[in-house]
Amino acid sequence: MSAVMTSSADVPVQRSAGVWLTAWRRFQGDRVGMVSMVVVAAFLLLIAAATTGLVASQWQRELAVPNAPPTILGPRAGEDAGTLAGPESQAQPPVDLSDIDPLAPRYKEWAERASKLQTTETVKAQTLPLGADRLGRDVLAKAIKGTEISVFVGVLAALLATVIGTVLGALGGFFGGKVGDFLEWVYNVFTAVPDILLIFAFAAVLGRGVDTVVLILALTGWTGLYRQVRAEFIKHRGREYVRAAEAIGASTTSRMFRHILPNVSHVILVRMSLLVVGFIKSEVILSYLGLGVPIDQVSWGTMLAEAQSELILGHWWQLATATAFMAVFVTAFSLMADGWRDALDPKLRGAE
Repeated sequence: MSAVMTSSADVPVQRSAGVWLTAWRRFQGDRVGMVSMVVVAAFLLLIAAATTGLVASQWQRELAVPNAPPTILGPRAGEDAGTLAGPESQAQPPVDLSDIDPLAPRYKEWAERASKLQTTETVKAQTLPLGADRLGRDVLAKAIKGTEISVFVGVLAALLATVIGTVLGALGGFFGGKVGDFLEWVYNVFTAVPDILLIFAFAAVLGRGVDTVVLILALTGWTGLYRQVRAEFIKHRGREYVRAAEAIGASTTSRMFRHILPNVSHVILVRMSLLVVGFIKSEVILSYLGLGVPIDQVSWGTMLAEAQSELILGHWWQLATATAFMAVFVTAFSLMADGWRDALDPKLRGAE
């Protein structure tokens, strides 16, 4: 009997994988989601390189002629790197000004000293890989630097709005009562005013700046997520696994954020991906109206605003570059979020 007890005691206890580890294993089987995550990671590395100055650090330099086309199109016809030739000046006989101007004897000395100063003329490129804007700045460098600002604004504002909406929704849905009534009143106050008016009101009060744009978008974008999270917590708070956790002594915080939250995380991820897309568009609108990114910085929004006047003249490359960068990132981020939603969905986990 003792031998049996000893052998059974030596058997290691096998624990099941956690929710997040199981979700990661399921996510690895989604090829589209994995490729999308690689694309998003590449954008994040590009942002880190731009932040540290490894790339696009001189995006404000005028490297080319105004509106230089992309290299694949070649230089515009009728333009070259030469200087414009003016009419030839005819030699004039020297005039003795010593009787009129007391400084006339110094003119020759000054002319000799000026001739010794070497002046260099910067030769500007006629084409760039993705073209130049109206000032001759590299569109590719602007797009990379704009990625840093736009993705920072979109992702950080979405994360902040997600935290606000999730915490308030969890409190309102789990506790209900007076807490839920108060949070519902706050929600109704924010939703009673159109989002665009709230954005303009906060922008007028807080002023311009990247941090201000993040705060404005977060304060006006949490309401939809709050409503969904509140409904999910109301649905889950009375289920068996939550009551079992309460029976074994789990705290309120543990039940809310360790038991219920992982089971509603797929809803949060979907909403957050929509917020990222929407906030990037909102940054474009704010920058276009002069309420977003300052003039000494660049974002996808400022590039699209500048491209409006350039497109009339047939210079489409800045618009195409900003649109391509934004489309690739937004699509990859949405597909990655969809993959994580499927991996975290408890219904899909239970079907396996």
